[in-house]
Amino acid sequence: PAPKREPSGLAAIFGLQPQNISRTEKVGSGCYNKLTKGELKLGFPHLDAYGMSRREIAFASMDTYYRRLKRDRKGRAETKQATNMRRSIFVRGPTHVNEQVESQGDADAAARDAVRCLEHAMVVIAGEKNVYRTVVTPSLNKADDDEEIEEDLSPFYRKACVAAYSFVVGSVVDRSLDIIETVFLKEGGIGQTSGSSNAAVLTVPDAYSAAAAGLRMLDGVRMLGPSLAKLCEMSVGDDKTESNTSISAVLCIAIHRTTVKNCARTLENLAKAIQDDPMKGALHRPQNASVSSVSKDVVDAIRAISPFVSAYKSVSKRRALPWDPNMGEDAGEMDSFVRYLVMRLLNSLKGKALDYTRDGRDDSQAKAHIFMINNAYYLLEELGNEQHGHHHDTKDPKTDSDVYKIHGTWFDDKVNKMMDSEKKKYLEHWEALNTHLTAVDNEQLEFMKGDTKILSLESGRLIKTRFSGFNESFERTYELHKNLCIIDARLRLSLQQEVSQVFVPRYRRFFEKYTKMKFSKKKQSDYAKYSPERIEEMMGELYVDPEDEHHFSQP
Repeated sequence: PAPKREPSGLAAIFGLQPQNISRTEKVGSGCYNKLTKGELKLGFPHLDAYGMSRREIAFASMDTYYRRLKRDRKGRAETKQATNMRRSIFVRGPTHVNEQVESQGDADAAARDAVRCLEHAMVVIAGEKNVYRTVVTPSLNKADDDEEIEEDLSPFYRKACVAAYSFVVGSVVDRSLDIIETVFLKEGGIGQTSGSSNAAVLTVPDAYSAAAAGLRMLDGVRMLGPSLAKLCEMSVGDDKTESNTSISAVLCIAIHRTTVKNCARTLENLAKAIQDDPMKGALHRPQNASVSSVSKDVVDAIRAISPFVSAYKSVSKRRALPWDPNMGEDAGEMDSFVRYLVMRLLNSLKGKALDYTRDGRDDSQAKAHIFMINNAYYLLEELGNEQHGHHHDTKDPKTDSDVYKIHGTWFDDKVNKMMDSEKKKYLEHWEALNTHLTAVDNEQLEFMKGDTKILSLESGRLIKTRFSGFNESFERTYELHKNLCIIDARLRLSLQQEVSQVFVPRYRRFFEKYTKMKFSKKKQSDYAKYSPERIEEMMGELYVDPEDEHHFSQP
């Protein structure tokens, strides 16, 4: 007999709230929430049988597709790894770089596969809708046409039919949700955080690849989610039951909510990884004071996340973030996050520069300034809106993310100001040479009797002291600075000119004035051994190119 009271099993299908949906099953089990895992009891045995059998088929279709993608992805990764290993036999290089690239590729590939699974879920659900319309809908239409059949029909039969359909497609949506969150937990590493003593260290490349992968999946959820929800929708038609409270409908909403939440965690992990910069210490500072790995990583990070502006906005509108507590329409854009990352990077660089000064070497202070100049220049070249002598090849088919520029004036202003400050401090090392180039008071210049060009012994000693002091200081300073690395030829030339401008004009005047006088009988050429032209020639040889750093490495 048809039930006259609503079967209790229907309550498990309808009346659910998205905020109450959470993971109840183990990661990797193939299921997110137990709602679609249990036995169906709708009060109509034939509908229970229909729902259980179709659930098995729909779930198997989804699960088999995912496992095939996962197997193919693993095969590609193994092939790539074998190729890299063979290549490393002939070309020696840092193996950690290859491992780093592979880990980033794993996260992106897993995210792409997750989006493909979401697309496949739509195909499976569309197929199930056709099955429902073929198997179930005709019986409902017959009941509508035959009054006797309709009288004998339970008032809950239609609701039970929709519940069976929702149960079937809900298992597909649940599997999709499980796949997406598994990517966040495994390849995305949201289970580990930077700076945590109990968790594995999350590096900046790992963090930004996870953030980009998360934003990619959120983009897929944003674009496919509404269509997926529409396919899951099935009206009961009793003017009481809302279709958006069914198990499949709330799971569709849960996909978006969960993806936004997990995406926010990957963004927070990225910011924290840059702030903490796990690769701290002297071993991870460039020995030649060139560009820090964290600078390169942050540039890559910004380029990796920059295409996902809309996905980021979906996160910021719904989650209060450490750098943007506002939500809704007041939430910030991607630029606010980029600015936060850049400021964390600059703080990290300042800490590394300070570490140079703690080395206690004669060139430590100079290295600290050169390090900041190199990194500032690199950031301006890669991300600055102004072109610092960099010529882009218009024929180079780069994507927008490859040439991403920060258009806000704050970036150029901030980094330029930092570079100018460091240059000013660095030039003070050369400014000290001018202390030896002071003019000798005319009253102190005494010439030998009968000769207006030969100075007396005392007067000659005053000039000798200045020349010898300059020579000693210049040789010491030049020796300390000549093998410092400047990362770009244009920056190198510019800095050589600025250094020259600090003391060479004054030295030229000093040299031309006092070499006209005979201040030493036998060793005048030794004192005046550096002509202004020779000084300028040596300035042109100041600093080394990063490509030549192995020739000039210092212990």
